[in-house]
Amino acid sequence: MTNPERAPGRLVLAATPMGQVGDASARLREALGSADVVAAEDTRRTKTLASALGVRITGRIVSFYDAVETARLPGLVAEVAAGKTVLLVTDAGMPSVSDPGYRLVAACVAEDLAVTCLPGPSAVTTALALSGIPCERFCFDGFPPRKSAARRTFFAQLLSEERACVFFEAPHRLVACLEDAVAVLGATRRAAVCRELTKTYEEVRRGTLGELAEWAAQGVRGEITVVLAGAAPAGPPAMAELVAQVHELVAHGAGLKDACAQVTVLRGGSKRELYEAVLAARS
Repeated sequence: MTNPERAPGRLVLAATPMGQVGDASARLREALGSADVVAAEDTRRTKTLASALGVRITGRIVSFYDAVETARLPGLVAEVAAGKTVLLVTDAGMPSVSDPGYRLVAACVAEDLAVTCLPGPSAVTTALALSGIPCERFCFDGFPPRKSAARRTFFAQLLSEERACVFFEAPHRLVACLEDAVAVLGATRRAAVCRELTKTYEEVRRGTLGELAEWAAQGVRGEITVVLAGAAPAGPPAMAELVAQVHELVAHGAGLKDACAQVTVLRGGSKRELYEAVLAARS
């Protein structure tokens, strides 16, 4: 709860257009023109957006990106505490969602300062809506690991996840990412790759992971959001299936005991029985 005795400063998180300026809300326009401080992931892009909206930024504009986020926190919190309105914007979409923001929110909350949000565009919810995949329940996982072994472990954690999963990926890593997904989750798991959402060359590819990996191999550019279908509810897995998953993890660098532990945590069963089954399969 905000202390009523404090000056009425506040932190305002504002979603910005992903590609179409027309998606900017009237509240974003007003906030850009009236905020005492505008903290921007890229000050040049924010100034360009304001110009396109016909808005003049009258407040002080400061950069607020990953490398300077921690250093900027005390000064911005002090501005809010002094009664100023600090507007936080990122290059596109909602602050804090795989972008700078949550540390500043946490710092303001810790000081009992007001925080509010101007809702708007988000690649996560836009991709879910367009995917054609059931998404009554979903999870968001940011960016997968960059290295293949870690990425396969990431996908192994989704083997039995029944919620749809949304994640971002760099275009130059998309092929390897989808190939790792095929190796761990199987070629028939359904997914959608959403490219350049809301922009001129928006494209949504829907299909199986195998089909999407083949398509991506032809070359893909732009901002990428992937929606992965949730796993179908299943009964206890067959031991042969669990053994195969252990072999897959071991082939990519995991120790045998660690691989058995990881698979049983995700899929259930006895670690000792699985370990013995893997040894029997090797003999």
